[in-house]
Amino acid sequence: MEIIEDKKGDVVALALTGRLDSSTSKTFEDKILAKIGSGDRRFVIDLAQLEYVSSAGLRVFLLAAKRLSNSNGKIVLCTLNDNIRQVFDTAGFSSIVSIYASRGEALKSL
Repeated sequence: MEIIEDKKGDVVALALTGRLDSSTSKTFEDKILAKIGSGDRRFVIDLAQLEYVSSAGLRVFLLAAKRLSNSNGKIVLCTLNDNIRQVFDTAGFSSIVSIYASRGEALKSL
């Protein structure tokens, strides 16, 4: 998995490429928790190039969302392909985090 970071103002955009599973979720967890720890509070996670997400990957999104809600922050997702969207919908994550069709819409929401 690759994580590409882009910051626009006070919004951190992280684009994930590849597979977010038990062997890669720790890398994503360390990255986003470090950003939260350093004071970043608004995140757009672009999943256009994500091929697979496991329960270990979903756990990282839940952990980040909880940490951010405790500090008046927010995480939103964008550009999920149909398979990834189905995983998020089935797991009930669509009610926990907002999901947008494009990065532009996600950025506007913050």
